[in-house]
Amino acid sequence: MEDIPTRRDTVLVVDDEPASLRLLTDTLEDGGIQVLVATSGGAALDLLHHVVPDLVLMDAVMAGIDGFETTARIKANPLTCHVPVIFMTGLTESEHVIEGFEVGGVDYVRKPVNVHELLARVRVHLGHARAVQASTASLDATGRLMMAIDTSGFLLWCTPLAEQAINRIAPGWSRDHSELPAVLRQTVERLLARRDAEGASLRIEQGDGALELVLIAHYRENEVLIRLNELNPHVDAARLQSKLGLTEREAEVLLWISYGKSNADISEVLSISPRTVQKHLERIYEKLGVETRAAGAAVAIKVIAP
Repeated sequence: MEDIPTRRDTVLVVDDEPASLRLLTDTLEDGGIQVLVATSGGAALDLLHHVVPDLVLMDAVMAGIDGFETTARIKANPLTCHVPVIFMTGLTESEHVIEGFEVGGVDYVRKPVNVHELLARVRVHLGHARAVQASTASLDATGRLMMAIDTSGFLLWCTPLAEQAINRIAPGWSRDHSELPAVLRQTVERLLARRDAEGASLRIEQGDGALELVLIAHYRENEVLIRLNELNPHVDAARLQSKLGLTEREAEVLLWISYGKSNADISEVLSISPRTVQKHLERIYEKLGVETRAAGAAVAIKVIAP
């Protein structure tokens, strides 16, 4: 069996000083990291139109477009906003550290660079970036419709299935756009304005069904995680009943489980007691051959996915 080729981490180094550029390139390549080079902010932005690295190492002070403006533009681009940027700044330039964080930098190193510290910081942030990408892929693999926005309502990322759901209410939209469609943006703004924001939900009516937005959590200081549910209870419950051999009530309970609702929520929606909901769940688990709520929801999502 042939070995599966491994992909090397790629770092873009942006620096207008040849000696510094050479030191940084040698250090990273000796650490097994593939290096791309840009000698100005403009050159970096041009390169990013063709390739997206795993991390950017950015000199703060450069002629022309400096590191701060370059980073601001990187973060404003939906295709590159997820890429971590580490600033390099002189020992006496403390104000640059603050400015670097304000435009979206995740860390900084002092010049002259300590190569051991540099490699350590780069590897930490590369690892974090891989974890975020893996989490997004995992969410999509389980059929979850998830997106993250900043507190101003602009898209940070979303799973492909969430993109498809949004596209159904706003044809032509894609996750390459940082600005959400107007109908969705208005609903998000109302959701963020609620005092009981976490766990709160709002719906956008859509023909016989609706697109529900559920605020899961403030994931980071400026990142809000939202789950999308495409609701069409009558059609979806009938599909679950037919495909999984459930009773009508069992199908309804499983459906609302797949929508992410608690037993108390389902009790209210179906006008039955929480204890009755739990009894239905026990029978559902037995019929599906699963043991957990999450496993049951995953089965349901696969059945009702468009």
